[in-house]
Amino acid sequence: MRIKRQSDDNAGQLSLTSMIDVVFLLLIFFVMTFKIAAQEGDFNVKMPLQGQGSSSAEPELPIKIRLKADAAGNIADIVVNDSQSFGNDFAKLRSFIVQMTPGGVEGPSEEKGPEVEIDLDYGLKYEFVVSTITSVTGYKQGDDIVRLVERIKFAPPRKPAQ
Repeated sequence: MRIKRQSDDNAGQLSLTSMIDVVFLLLIFFVMTFKIAAQEGDFNVKMPLQGQGSSSAEPELPIKIRLKADAAGNIADIVVNDSQSFGNDFAKLRSFIVQMTPGGVEGPSEEKGPEVEIDLDYGLKYEFVVSTITSVTGYKQGDDIVRLVERIKFAPPRKPAQ
């Protein structure tokens, strides 16, 4: 009696299903861990066109506002750019900022407007800081809102005098 052996036709073929699974898992791993880095030296610089002069009417950036407090924590003096004093009058501060920002900012634009840096005494009450921010950011004219300054930063806090 002769036993017939089955031919091993499948012995020469590989199972591609498991190999495709491994390839897809590696692909997903590399896609999920890939971080896009900014190109080195790619700066967004706007150069002036030929023949345009520089405008000296633009305010010095940032506009520095120094808020001085009295012993009770109330506003004693508002000093802008270490030269102009407005006492404790926020309306005068607003009119100065209106003069420094031509026409106001109508909305988010590509060009950044002036920046204000607020430097305040340690013991100043918070309500005066809010009044200062309100004075420089804009005002309401009828039903329209006129925006003046959109970028505000704070100087490092000063230690109280002992």
